[in-house]
Amino acid sequence: MILQTLNKIPFWQKVLLGFGLGILTGVLLGDTATALKPLGDLFIAAIKILVAPLVLCAIVVSITSLGNASNLKRLSIKTLGLFMVTGTLASLIGLAVGSSFDMGGSMQLATSEVRERVVPGFAQVLLDMIPVNPFASLAEGKVLQIIVFAALIGIAINTVGEKAEPLKKVFEGGAEVMFQLTRMVLKLTPIGVFGLMAWVVGAYGLSTLLPLGKFIVAIYVAAIIHILFVYGGFVKFAARLSPLQFFRKAMPAQLVAFSTASSFGTLPVTTKCAESMGVSKRYSAFVLPMGATMNMDGCGGIYPAIAAIFIAQIYGIPLDMTDYLLIAVTATVASVGTAGVPGSAMVMLTVTLGVVGLPLEGIAFIAAIDRVIDMIRTCTNVTGDMMTAVVVGNSEGELDRERFYADDESGQAAQS
Repeated sequence: MILQTLNKIPFWQKVLLGFGLGILTGVLLGDTATALKPLGDLFIAAIKILVAPLVLCAIVVSITSLGNASNLKRLSIKTLGLFMVTGTLASLIGLAVGSSFDMGGSMQLATSEVRERVVPGFAQVLLDMIPVNPFASLAEGKVLQIIVFAALIGIAINTVGEKAEPLKKVFEGGAEVMFQLTRMVLKLTPIGVFGLMAWVVGAYGLSTLLPLGKFIVAIYVAAIIHILFVYGGFVKFAARLSPLQFFRKAMPAQLVAFSTASSFGTLPVTTKCAESMGVSKRYSAFVLPMGATMNMDGCGGIYPAIAAIFIAQIYGIPLDMTDYLLIAVTATVASVGTAGVPGSAMVMLTVTLGVVGLPLEGIAFIAAIDRVIDMIRTCTNVTGDMMTAVVVGNSEGELDRERFYADDESGQAAQS
């Protein structure tokens, strides 16, 4: 009876319930709540099992189903173009919000040692995209290399034609198996979110966030503005769809992204949400893995811009318009090159600080709260991936508008 009742509860409500209970548990139990972290670790581990084979099979099937090269080229240009536009807007919003906050004030924090990071040059980044050993890339979870390898396989299958049909069917069968595994793992989502949120709140608490409160608020304000007005605006005016319906169906992925702080870890849930919006499987399998790697408005756009201003305020270093321009350009480029795993934004912040000439030691001031910030950054990234899937999918006939407005839980149409 209890199981039947639970099965009737919509998926997003289960995730939201786990999210709320996790916060409540963290507040009530404090440090003791960190003992629940294994629940979240189990969920993340189960998700990681899926990512590499899911991306490989999904990208191959996506490209083979897209057919001729002109369709693939047009979709790629539109997708990457929208990534760049939103990345530029994200960095500008970050600069505007960061400049309007007096985040530094009289703050005096003790410095800690900042480990030097080696940031590869542009040429090296391009070389690193090529998988020297595809099997090693799969084993190590190097998603960008997996995407390149899968794309090459898909293009080659299309070029070979009929003789490659058996291999094409193998990948199609593999994709279906991975989709089924995904559905099985997703049932753990409410439990995983509960454990992660209990751990975050129990470990950090609310009082420890007060010294850096303004910085955290600035990040969250900029991210929320970007999500509501930029993403919502594209859905409303470019796709002519209801932003409220979009955000309602995007909520499960947003909550998982917020709690896991990993775009790749959220990928299976993001895929499910995109499909509930009516995005075709062949396009969602193409755009979402690409977005998890290249569309990082939160990590590479908003965060470096605000963090650079924050560190400049702490050290009393004035910034002029040239500095702001450099921050905006660097942050925009970073937004389409940041890897979608927890902590990678720190590397891109190092790039931004180096370009403007700000002390890298400033990273130590915000390293302790990076996890709290990373949650909203990742939520922003994942929402942007789904928005791109909807907007470009709609323009290319890869979106079922009736499915977008359908209430998947009850079968009734939702109000726009």
